[in-house]
Order: sequence, then C-alpha cells, then structure tokens
Amino acid sequence: MKHARILVVDDDPHARDLLRRLLSPFGTVSEAATPAEAAAAIAAEAKDLVLTDMAMPDPSDGLTVLRHVKEQLPDTPVVVVTAYGNIEGALDTIQQGAFDYLAKPFDVDAIARVVRRALEQKRLLVENRTLRQQVKQTSLVGRSAAVLEVYKLVARAAATNVPVLVTGETGTGKEMVARSLHQRSARSQGPFIPVDCGAIAESLMESELFGHAKGSFTGATGARRGLFEEASGGTLFLDEIGDVGPKIQSQLLRALQENAIRRVGENTPVTVDVRVVAATNKDLQELVKEGKFREDLLYRLDVVHLHMPALRDRPEDIPVLVEHFAARHARGGAVPVVTDKAMERLVAYDWPGNVRQLENVVARALAFNVTGVLGPQDFPEPIGDAPKRLAGLAGDTPSLAELSRRYAAHVLQLVGGNKSEAARLLEVDRKTLYKLLGAAPEEPS
Repeated sequence: MKHARILVVDDDPHARDLLRRLLSPFGTVSEAATPAEAAAAIAAEAKDLVLTDMAMPDPSDGLTVLRHVKEQLPDTPVVVVTAYGNIEGALDTIQQGAFDYLAKPFDVDAIARVVRRALEQKRLLVENRTLRQQVKQTSLVGRSAAVLEVYKLVARAAATNVPVLVTGETGTGKEMVARSLHQRSARSQGPFIPVDCGAIAESLMESELFGHAKGSFTGATGARRGLFEEASGGTLFLDEIGDVGPKIQSQLLRALQENAIRRVGENTPVTVDVRVVAATNKDLQELVKEGKFREDLLYRLDVVHLHMPALRDRPEDIPVLVEHFAARHARGGAVPVVTDKAMERLVAYDWPGNVRQLENVVARALAFNVTGVLGPQDFPEPIGDAPKRLAGLAGDTPSLAELSRRYAAHVLQLVGGNKSEAARLLEVDRKTLYKLLGAAPEEPS
C-alpha cells in the first residue's frame, strides 16, 4: 500500500520519534501520546495502520486503543508494542484482534517485516470489499431473449473451470459477464483480477502477467509476483485479448496448457490455479487469418463462447437498464422517475457506446436534475434529436408499448404458453401480463 497513513501511540517521545523515522518510508506518520489523543487523531483522519504501546501511565492503555480502532476502523491492523518481559500480555492482545506485536528494544528488520505484512493485509481487505461491491453493482441486467441466453450460458459455464471467451462491442458489458461468472463459480471467494491488455505496453506485459526475478532487467530491484500468481485460486480476466503481441500469445498458450508460468529471469515453473476469462471487441477468427493471432491460443481460450449483443439489438432492455441505473445513481432515498416521452427517446437512440454510454447519460442527467423526474430536456444531443428520428422512423421503429407487447409474447412463447410462469419471469401479475399482451383477461370458469 503506497502512502499509508500510520499512527504511532506511545507516551515516550523518544520511542515515538524513533518509530516515526523508521516508518516514514511506508507513508505519512502521525503521533499520539495517549489513547485519548489517538482517538482524536483517528476521528480526524482514518488510518491504515496503528502501532500502540501496551503500557502507558494514562488510566487507559494499549488495549483501549486496540478496542477503539476495532470499533471505528475494523479493517485497520493494530500492532502492539510491548516490553520484552511482557510477551504473554502481547499474545493476549492478538487474541483480542491485534495484528501482531513488537518487542522493545526495537529490531529494525522485524518492524519492517511486520509493517509490510500489516499494510498488505489492509490493502487486500480494501480490494476485496471493493470487488464485492463492484460485483454487486455490475450484475447482468436485462430481460431480452439475447440476454436471457447469456444468463443461461453464464450459469452453465460457472459450474465448470474451463476458459471462457466473451465477445461484443465496446461497452456492452463484457467485464460484467466475467464478474458474474466468477461470482457464481466455486472460485467466488478467490480474487477476481481484471487486466486491460490494451492499456499495458508490450514491453511491460510479460512482467505484469508472469512476474520477474530480482535483477532480471533494469529497474527490477526486487522479485515480483505476476498477475497470474495474484489470481491463483480465482479468476484472471484478460480484457482486449486481441491486442496482445505474438510473444505474449505464446506464453499465454503455455500457461493454459501447463497450468504454470515462468517469471522473467527464472527457469523454474510456478504452478498456478487460475480460471482465465478473455474478452475482445475484435474478430479473432479474422486476426487468425491475417496471421496476427495464434489459432491454437484461440482454441484454448474459446472453450465456452459468450457473446454480448449490442444495445441497439435489444432495445427492449433499455427501460430496465434505465431504471437500474437511475436507482444506482439516485441521490438520497427516492428513485427518480423517467417520463414516457423521455423513455421513448432513450429507446429510439442507437447507443453506439452501448450500456456504458447509457449509464453515463443517466448519471449525467441525474447530476443536473433537482426535481426527481427525468424528462426529454434532461438528455443531451444527439439523444435530444430523438423526436426527429422518431418522426422519420415512425414506420420502422415500434413504440415502447409495442416493444413491451412483443417481449411479453416472446416470454410467453418460451414457457410454452404458461401464463403464470410468464408473469413470474416478467415479475408482474397476470392482470398486468394481459395488459402487456393487449389481450382481455380470461373469464374464470
């Protein structure tokens, strides 16, 4: 963790000064002489690590600091500093939630090791919490036949451990598919590590993916684990896989074949347990024909193929997505209302940026809206040009009501005409189902 915020709590100013100098390479170090000062410092700014002396002349002691940190900052590790003769007491504090202890007089190397481990634990806790929130927020949304098919394939693929290739235009939600696969798999408790292959220089890609040994190249001042090792036990998501060069393609093929990688500068293979999900907006078959992508690697990656359709090809999902994004980006408790006329414009637009663009448009509209009701005026051009296009396409573009009717009829057909099951899938009652279908309710027999 870079630029960590560290708090040192000790009544001895000399000890505080020594720890401040020893810990300054890890980040910003603040000091407190008493548990009360420590509480005030934590209230003023959250800390990434707290080191506290066990025994202080203040009526309260290091245990008080430990309990306060656990209550206010449960993810922040606490290292207890204790006199050499009080190790048993330090072990008691570990049972109460302390990360580790340091004995006086200080061993500089021991301090560095403990602090590194503590900060690494904090980093992993934060990353895992962020990941869980992202997974929760980026679940697949939609009810079109195309998305229902993706749902089914995700469920089937999640039960396996084979590589998956996700294709689709930029912004269609390929990473959401990968996250859903991970979350529904037996690997859900392991890490999900996304890699944007198009954003990493070819010269750095090998080290990023496979790691390197100390001294293996200029600037390699220490050994480093690669992302394959970091993802072990979980899922590695290789986005924009079509952008990687021939050397990395060859190494990826070997990693998939052998379930092992070789760090740069080392010959010994390192076994990894990783499920690879790759994604691309390019035609990999065409790249194979052009000699730009290895055919054997494509076969290895494309064991299960999931295609995310463009948003313009599933306009019936737009109202559902708009409601989803409006709820996500709502300020306060109330979910904004989108007027029918505004929704017609959103459905009529062709969304070249797909779902990502739709979310950005809804978020922007909410940022500037104070009424809680989103009308046509809340959406910018070219979406604002929708009335002109609607007029020109009136014969070709169905109304929102017609789209709803077609979708309800499609779902009814999927379930073999079972109206109760269709209503359940659509999350409506039977009366609303008849309304969507434009049919009169059946008379009770």
